[in-house]
Amino acid sequence: MTAPVKLDRRAVLKGIAGATLALPVLDAMGAEVSTQSPRRLCAIYTANGMSLPKPEHKIDEWSWFPRATADGKFVFGKSTEPLAAYRDQLSFLGEMYHENGLKADPHICSDMWLTGAPLHNPRPGKFNSVGLDQVVAHHTKQHCRQPSLVLSIDAGTGFLSRTGTISYNLEGKPIPAENNPRRIFDRLFRADRASMEVERTKLKRRIKLVDAVLESARSLNRKLGRSDRRKMDQYLTSLSEVESRLIASEKWVDIPLKEQDYKHLDLDVTNEGKPQDYYRNMFDLIALAFDADITRSVAFMLNREDGMGISDTFPLKLGLTRTHHSLSHAGDKAGQLEFAKYDRFLSEQLAYFFGRLTEFKDKTGTVLDNSIVLYGSGASTTHNPRNLPTMVVGGANMGLKHGTYHHDGPTRMSNMFLSILHSMGIEDTRFSDSSGTALGTLFSKA
Repeated sequence: MTAPVKLDRRAVLKGIAGATLALPVLDAMGAEVSTQSPRRLCAIYTANGMSLPKPEHKIDEWSWFPRATADGKFVFGKSTEPLAAYRDQLSFLGEMYHENGLKADPHICSDMWLTGAPLHNPRPGKFNSVGLDQVVAHHTKQHCRQPSLVLSIDAGTGFLSRTGTISYNLEGKPIPAENNPRRIFDRLFRADRASMEVERTKLKRRIKLVDAVLESARSLNRKLGRSDRRKMDQYLTSLSEVESRLIASEKWVDIPLKEQDYKHLDLDVTNEGKPQDYYRNMFDLIALAFDADITRSVAFMLNREDGMGISDTFPLKLGLTRTHHSLSHAGDKAGQLEFAKYDRFLSEQLAYFFGRLTEFKDKTGTVLDNSIVLYGSGASTTHNPRNLPTMVVGGANMGLKHGTYHHDGPTRMSNMFLSILHSMGIEDTRFSDSSGTALGTLFSKA
């Protein structure tokens, strides 16, 4: 087996890669002696909020949030009815907010959804902090072929306030997302020696070029604008992520993957075709990755904020009359109804995903029983950073108790995220600006 490449690079790369790369615990690979099933997190984000019609519209039944009942249960709205089969495996969370989101430009809500993003940091030029998915990845990567899987509709990172990713590493830098099903499949399920050697050769060539650029750029640093420096920083982060995946995969190359059926996948589907076909193939890939225990941390960005990217046209492809961002600003009844119908479309895709997670079995229970799926948006309606639409699904074997609409008062998202970490068995005492755990009736382990 070829030894891992040891790259003695400059501090700008060491700061990104050195502290975050950790080799798998070799004697823990293959089959864990513990009877405990893997614990997983999948964070799914949709932009522009959800439809919450005004009372004068008289279409309350189309509100994304359910209607509470006297017994503490709830009645699904029409936009979430497709999830009714999973009533006992999901909970709606109302009145969620990020403390820093209330003080920020509302367009940065996707940047900070998984991080809580401090607005001010003692390190100059640093905006963000580590995301929830990457905290999970940091604690679970020794058990997995891949530390995490970062996906989005448009791939890459986008830019501040219009991101193309919701995942941020331990340094608070955006992790480039992937959106091509075939590349995702090859990375997850075809990581043999030959393919890794090809990737290693490409990586060496790119690193050599970057080193040359950095050497010559020292004298130009004063002339480089902020945008150029940010682009270079994102590129270096991308190289670091590739290197991290290669090092992790090498240690597993002789351990066979679980046998699975891939025949139903359409790896040629793209985000330019039918939205349902694209989303379902992406969800299939996540479900297969969880079932084979390739990773235990996934972040998937379904839509981008503020009309950015191809998904803004998805409502039009579904027969609606306005783009996604336009619908989120609709103040009229017809617009809010169409917005809700797009929410329903997304609910249908989530129902498909939950069904796949239920079909796959772990040592104890289903994959859904041993996974927490977080679904939501960084705004409620029209870039409003309050009452963030949030749903938590799964985790029955992780202490979660479902079937309730929680809306007992404003609740910090960071407190809820800390509760998720505790349910994952990660006993951190703090996440971002958390002041403690939250929703003890949902997270009984919190």
